[in-house]
Amino acid sequence: MTNLHHLAAQAVRQALEVRRTVATAESLTAGMVSAVLADTPGASGMLQGGVAAYQNSVKESVLNVSSDLLARAGSVDSDVAREMAEGVRTLLRADVGISTTGVAGPNGHDGKPVGTVFVGVATAGGSSAFEYAFDGNRAEIRGLACGAALQRLLETLSS
Repeated sequence: MTNLHHLAAQAVRQALEVRRTVATAESLTAGMVSAVLADTPGASGMLQGGVAAYQNSVKESVLNVSSDLLARAGSVDSDVAREMAEGVRTLLRADVGISTTGVAGPNGHDGKPVGTVFVGVATAGGSSAFEYAFDGNRAEIRGLACGAALQRLLETLSS
């Protein structure tokens, strides 16, 4: 079992235990977080669904991320991660929204260096975002971002 699958199994178990549903909004991970959750038996009891919002137009039109924010900050930003998590939580009527946005490489994006990642978390109590600086190639950074999102999800479900 990979570390990602181990984290996902813990998150699914915890979500079922505390009776919470989860929705994902993913940019650089493009569905990895929801896919690894769905690999876990029991996921149908907690995973509402997910949106792979790779383009800003999708972040804006589907997840309701502010066009002003995207124009001002670009897509790789803590507030964008928060708004993505809030947007998917509302859209898919979940207890918890989790989001990923960042730069997997090989080049920087919106003035942010390769490896910059933000994970957003939204619950009924509010939302927050966490910044990471990962090293590695494109696939490694995407995997690390997925792991960070699963870890934040697990922490949120456990609190």
